[in-house]
Amino acid sequence: MQNQINNISKLAKDKHKENKSFFTKLKKKPPKQLDYLMQELHEEEFKRTDCLECANCCKTTGPLFTDKDIQRIAKHFKMKAQQFIETYLHLDEENDYVLKSVPCTFLGNDNYCSIYDVRPKACSEFPHTNRKKFQQISNLTMKNVAICPAAYNIVEEMKKRIQL
Repeated sequence: MQNQINNISKLAKDKHKENKSFFTKLKKKPPKQLDYLMQELHEEEFKRTDCLECANCCKTTGPLFTDKDIQRIAKHFKMKAQQFIETYLHLDEENDYVLKSVPCTFLGNDNYCSIYDVRPKACSEFPHTNRKKFQQISNLTMKNVAICPAAYNIVEEMKKRIQL
């Protein structure tokens, strides 16, 4: 697993052109059963993949925090939302709340998340490979393939199973 984590960026870069072409075609003519296939591929991959061995998403990127996320996590810390924002977040160039720094403040040395039960929606749904209308998030998927070995594997299997 560590070898794949170390090489994920290069692997994704090598497949970028192929993936971009695939997703362009997928957007134009998504198969009728795409959502079911993605759910199946997602479940199969996460039977083999233990995120605690990796946590590359937490180490290299920060999630977006919605207002609901901020309220929920601030309550968990018994803080006011504004205090949570001032302590941990900042507004990015797209006016979204994100972490002030990566790796994630809430990630432990053991790759466990200290706020797992109240984590942001973006974290709980990552890498978004089982999302409905999957073809609509191809740009996000292209980014996630370079971060997440599971997302990379899912896309590779998807390309084998869907002929475009």
